Amino acid sequence: MRAGPPGRGLSGRVSVPGDKSISHRALMFGALAVGTTEITGLLEGEDVLRTAAAMRALGAEVERVAPGHWRVAGRGVGGLVEPADVLDMGNSGTAARLICGLLAGHPLFAVLTGDASLRGRPMRRVTEPLSAVGARFTGRAGGRLPLAVEGAAEPVPLDYVLPVPSAQVKSAVLLAGLCARGITRVEEPEATRDHTENMLRHFGAVVRVEAEGHRRVIELEGQPELRAAPVVVPADPSSAAFPLVAALLVPGSAVTVEGVGLNPLRTGLFATLREMGADLAVSNARVEGGESVGDLTATFSALRGVEVPPGRAPSMIDEYPVLAVAAAFARGTTRMRGLGELRVKESDRLAATVALLAAAGVTAVVEGDDLVVTGDGSPAPGGGTVATQMDHRIAMSALVMGLAAARPVAVDDTGFIDTSFPGFAAMMNGLAGGDAIAPAAAP
Repeated sequence: MRAGPPGRGLSGRVSVPGDKSISHRALMFGALAVGTTEITGLLEGEDVLRTAAAMRALGAEVERVAPGHWRVAGRGVGGLVEPADVLDMGNSGTAARLICGLLAGHPLFAVLTGDASLRGRPMRRVTEPLSAVGARFTGRAGGRLPLAVEGAAEPVPLDYVLPVPSAQVKSAVLLAGLCARGITRVEEPEATRDHTENMLRHFGAVVRVEAEGHRRVIELEGQPELRAAPVVVPADPSSAAFPLVAALLVPGSAVTVEGVGLNPLRTGLFATLREMGADLAVSNARVEGGESVGDLTATFSALRGVEVPPGRAPSMIDEYPVLAVAAAFARGTTRMRGLGELRVKESDRLAATVALLAAAGVTAVVEGDDLVVTGDGSPAPGGGTVATQMDHRIAMSALVMGLAAARPVAVDDTGFIDTSFPGFAAMMNGLAGGDAIAPAAAP
């Protein structure tokens, strides 16, 4: 695909897919609850559909009622059954790691696999603490998929200190703790997204959280009876980032994204963009299903370089590639600190982001775990082809770059965009009033 300047500002009101993190968890907690859970706004990308298939394989009844509307009849905590076949998680690291937590607390055998990208991603960060619950994991070197799991017959509650901030590891430990008798305690050095804690409470579990600065301690009372509860999935802030950043960069633009999740532990990108001078306004603020939600409007803005502190990384870890694109159009230097976690995403996302910027003629360097981008306030040159490395966020970030750059930007593969954002190109073309994103000509 290739993206080029649309010839006018982006304009309109759009809805983006439901939050991927909440969609995964809604299906999992529905499978663990007693009764039938109604889910609306579910993201129907490939990653979440893999989770739905896995919950069916583990014995839950999972039914699609209408677009975005799903119904899950659960089996109760401890009631999952042994799957008859391998669980294929596709490209989803979140699903694979969280399901490791689910399986660890159940006395069953299962095998997890995924696509080539997921099979290269580390799983030891979750298998090591989950082994202390009593589960056994056998995988390839580095704990990589395919991974055989033997769940614990009598899972032990953990008292675990996260070595690095990770919502996935925290959530995996808490999911295993649901089946353990006693208190599971997780301490994180910096606050990470708390959708698991929110949803545990929503389904009736007893969860206590104590915060001291960035440090947080979460305690979960094990073996609760989770009760089915309706879940309204807000629009994913990680997906909303792409049309919003595009609107900030394309002259004459004003775009509103409706119903975006505004959980404070997910809004680091929006805070950073405002520091850069972005005109980014919230309207119709409300609370749905225990999550803050609002409509976000982005208007074309002249941006300036800023320093992004490392403590903000957990609240925007998936948004750094598109932030780097915004930084390429800002006046001055933007330094994004503490991005080591990006090296173990769908790709080495740190290296892939630098390569994306270089292909578009933008100066960027990695210094330790920092990404440094320098712009002069004018449009990036553009004109190159970006290797996406099977990474949906790199692909979408590159296409946003092309919409605002002086010359079009091409990407080598857009197939993986559907894992998180089905219909992305069509939506962006609707805002542009034409085919700003279109198939690239054959070389």
